[in-house]
Amino acid sequence: MRDRIHLSDLKIETIVGIFDWERTTRQTVSFDFEFPADARHAAKLDRIEDTLNYKSVAKKVIAYVEKSEFQLVETLAERVAELILQEFDLPWVKLSISKLGAIRGSREVGITIERTRADFTT
Repeated sequence: MRDRIHLSDLKIETIVGIFDWERTTRQTVSFDFEFPADARHAAKLDRIEDTLNYKSVAKKVIAYVEKSEFQLVETLAERVAELILQEFDLPWVKLSISKLGAIRGSREVGITIERTRADFTT
């Protein structure tokens, strides 16, 4: 499938980091997502029911990330990918997470991962 939906620069406040001050101070992280979509059917019928509702994805991710507390952005990225794949029955997701202002002199640091449903089966 060549069609993709993207959601960029979704900013969320959360606890993430390994230092003592990071364990008590909420920081801003920014997510970028890419999802598979077959836009032909949705475009033909012009109905939200026939495509991925990216507002629903954003709301689910925001609720999860705001409540989470991880030491590593890698762990946060992995858990969010798993959540999306399970909740929205997608075959794959690509996501980037950036921790803003984590390194002096750098705007952001982060990770990009791509996961499939098979990555989370036991």
